[in-house]
Amino acid sequence: MLEGITNIKDINEQKIVDQIRALGIDMIHEANSGHPGIVLGAAPILYTLYAHHLNIDPHHPNYYNRDRFIMSAGHGSALLYACLYMAGFNITLEDLKSFRKIDSITPGHPEYLKTPGVDMTTGPLGQGFATSVGMAIAEKQLEAKYPNLIDYYTYVLCGDGDLMEGISYEAASLAGVLNLNKLIVLYDSNHICLDGETSKTFQEDIKERFTAQGWNYLLVEDGNNIDSINKKIEEAKTFSDKPTIIEIKTIIGMYSSLEGTSKVHGSPLKEEDISSIKEKLGLRDIPFTISQSVKEEFELIVNSRCHNLNELFLEKLEKEEPSVKEELSYFMNQKKNIDYKDLFYDAPENKIESPRDTSQKILNSIGRNNPYLLGGSADLFAANKTYIKEAGDFSNENPLGKNIFFGVREHAMGAIINGLSLCGFRPYASTFLSFSDYLKPSLRLGAMMNLQNIYIFTHDSISVGEDGPTHQPVEQLLMLRSLPNMDVFRPADANEVIGSYKAIFEKEMGPSAILLSRNALPILEETKANEVEKGAYIALDTMRKPDGIIISSGEELHQVLIACRHLKEKGIELRVVSMPNLNRFLEQGDDYKEEILPVEIRKIVVEASSSYSWHRLIYNPKYLITLDEFGTSGNYKDIYKKYGFDATSLEEKIESILK
Repeated sequence: MLEGITNIKDINEQKIVDQIRALGIDMIHEANSGHPGIVLGAAPILYTLYAHHLNIDPHHPNYYNRDRFIMSAGHGSALLYACLYMAGFNITLEDLKSFRKIDSITPGHPEYLKTPGVDMTTGPLGQGFATSVGMAIAEKQLEAKYPNLIDYYTYVLCGDGDLMEGISYEAASLAGVLNLNKLIVLYDSNHICLDGETSKTFQEDIKERFTAQGWNYLLVEDGNNIDSINKKIEEAKTFSDKPTIIEIKTIIGMYSSLEGTSKVHGSPLKEEDISSIKEKLGLRDIPFTISQSVKEEFELIVNSRCHNLNELFLEKLEKEEPSVKEELSYFMNQKKNIDYKDLFYDAPENKIESPRDTSQKILNSIGRNNPYLLGGSADLFAANKTYIKEAGDFSNENPLGKNIFFGVREHAMGAIINGLSLCGFRPYASTFLSFSDYLKPSLRLGAMMNLQNIYIFTHDSISVGEDGPTHQPVEQLLMLRSLPNMDVFRPADANEVIGSYKAIFEKEMGPSAILLSRNALPILEETKANEVEKGAYIALDTMRKPDGIIISSGEELHQVLIACRHLKEKGIELRVVSMPNLNRFLEQGDDYKEEILPVEIRKIVVEASSSYSWHRLIYNPKYLITLDEFGTSGNYKDIYKKYGFDATSLEEKIESILK
């Protein structure tokens, strides 16, 4: 207990808030970059949440049953870092002085695993809001499964920009359907965006909007009133039926000469303005000067509620059955592979099966009883074949269900599985490959955080057929391959689907995408499940030095094998290399790459997708039989013939190239 402080109620909380404000604007001034408006306007919101509500442990920031906090308005990072520092997290004044500088732990926008107390990477507006829905889904299932151990809340600080983004509409709608009552959103409502007043672009009634979506709505008229904010958060925690949004009216850039204007949103304040603000707040006008007693008072408030939470949780966990301890240890561990040894796969008698059907068998074999694997589809369960039978549908009435009906909400689905992954699950999301564009911002953040998401994309090429070019992906495969950390598999048949999932489940870090044909395809004798993990292998070889090497992936491999057998009858001996994962192959050692693709032998790529994927292997476009235009509507066999991917056309093209 601090000297002179006998009761926490004697602490002057306004001094703590103002100290946070001063640190935030000092950080931005030092970096000559940042967003002072939210620091000055929303500091009371963040202080109140950390001081009186968040169940956290600054000394164990990853304590598993902690309340989650998402700074969806990620441009407010200076406010967050200042608050974390004052609350006692392992952040120093030097870290604050290094705000937005290279290799600091205080980057321009919050980054997962970089700063103690940061629960996800945020910045693109709306992403944090939507990801929080995944965290709340995770809590609902885990609390139902481990009622004596898990009971956290998920809190979000968002702004007008977050609520303008379409992803927030999608996510809020689903959160209302699922009755995620432990999700509480704090809306920093200042009616200002970067281009000016929101009245020019954003006039909807937030109360009516969220009420219509199945939320509770509360209002704080004075965002500088700590007591009012505190009471509304307390009230939100009493609701047992719905998520809650608390609209908190604030003044952007409060106390500055630019308060209430868009000019204070994203530009550092002038020195004289900073001096004036500190004078108004009764603070010393020396950068990064803090009152140690004020910092200790904030730490005292937090510790009085949270000082032993981690220890109590571990004590409870230790008393549980070994199976519970083992399961929760998995959720708490960042590295997450899935046991694959119990896979049961029953091949059809005729040896013909759509890769998406093979995928469904694997998901059902592994996922039905696996506590970590769950997911769903954007209204395409029947088409994506991603429903886990006998595992139940996730809902408010059945929180243990493993199948999540996302509805036609690809944007939100991508962010929601990020939230599930951040809470320890190995989630999957599914839709058509052409619609992966709708997930792109969330895909990117998931890859940036190196989350172990699984993306199941079906209808993977122009062979979709009659649905036409809107549903026929061309450039999406390139997009996925270009994402850092993303592991992309495009298997040719059931054997390679099995090999792809084996490689995915055995991974300990990072996201994966598996791209599946919808068409029934022969299970090839030439494909090898165990070779997929290397990215590429020899599917068909020659008795002598090959006249050329044909590289292919996915459904096109079938046509290539037929074409090469015909060419052999003409005396042209070709090696066929299946390459279900281009990036994995490029990561192999030089010896293996030379063994599969000897430098001196000409190579031709056959893939009904963008040519740009292949420029790291093939330097002459003459050797690329790829697709750089949109498809067309028609029978898939006719489409393959039109664009030159049927066996007869490939035979002619390959022969012509090698002459």
